[in-house]
Amino acid sequence: MKTKYKIILILGLVFIVAAAAVAFYLASKTILQPSVVFDEREAIVRIKTGSTVNTIAEQLYEAGVVRSIDDFILTAKLFGFSDELKAGKYTFAKNLSNYRILKILVEGSVSVEKVVIPEGYTARQIASLLSHKIEIDSARFMELCSDKQFIKSLKLEVDFLEGYLYPNTYNMFWGMSEKEVIETLVTQFHKRFADSLRQKAMEKNWSINQVITMASIIEGEALVDSERTIISAVYHNRLRRGMLLQADPTIQYIIPDGPRRLLNRDLAIDSPYNTYKYIGLPPGPVNNPGIKSIIAAIEPADVPYLYFVAKGDGSHTFSRTHREHLRAKRKFDQYRWKIRKEQNAKKNEN
Repeated sequence: MKTKYKIILILGLVFIVAAAAVAFYLASKTILQPSVVFDEREAIVRIKTGSTVNTIAEQLYEAGVVRSIDDFILTAKLFGFSDELKAGKYTFAKNLSNYRILKILVEGSVSVEKVVIPEGYTARQIASLLSHKIEIDSARFMELCSDKQFIKSLKLEVDFLEGYLYPNTYNMFWGMSEKEVIETLVTQFHKRFADSLRQKAMEKNWSINQVITMASIIEGEALVDSERTIISAVYHNRLRRGMLLQADPTIQYIIPDGPRRLLNRDLAIDSPYNTYKYIGLPPGPVNNPGIKSIIAAIEPADVPYLYFVAKGDGSHTFSRTHREHLRAKRKFDQYRWKIRKEQNAKKNEN
């Protein structure tokens, strides 16, 4: 009986030693051994949402990040990481072990993308920009921009998020969901459109949507910061007099192939956004304005102007009367004709 126990004990010890030897071999061969074999200093790999450990292993192998697909999968299974690998854009340095690579994927240590959203971009332009920078689904992004339940969760009372996707420089991650991206932009809007601005808007009996709509028109017109409050004054003065705003940014918003030089037929489009046809502000913003235009919308300059026309250098000539405006417009037309003539001359030279 004792002999039987001794045999069992010996066999058990042999099994433990063998298991330890196998574990040591696996650790040295598949887990701890540096795995990266690419020549460059680092490799970039994009892991899509829903990717399996097998798919990820193949991606890493093709990118030269791991030496063996099977060893990587085995390591993932040994540590129970197979179902914990996160999507995202990753930058891998050289000489990382399979274990270290897996830890990076489990922790979601994704690469940061610097995304600059310019002031005056429309929701559609932002969706296109983000689809290129962090590969969001632009169609899904636009769907969420009109999802009333989602908009309500963002503490906004509007039908569409145009105007509330705050333009700024952001650090975003490849693999962020469209919902997360929009929440980031709207959160920044709420931060910038502070309580003090909301209070000033209330004192003027303007809703937030009216302020942002006016700000978006100013954003679409102003290239020189010092002119924002003056342009705002022109539109406020027109509103008080019951005049058509005749704001070009509202037409650019409704033409399918803009922005471009507007034609007479564009001004005849039947749309509530056509401020050449309908008096008052359009139903909502026509782009996403920055804080300077938002402040200008609330605090216009105290000037009597009713008209303005471009000079050709980004600034404008402001006028009180229609006669002054026509004079300024003729001057701009002469400037534009001169530029066109010079351009044609250059083409002929070439």
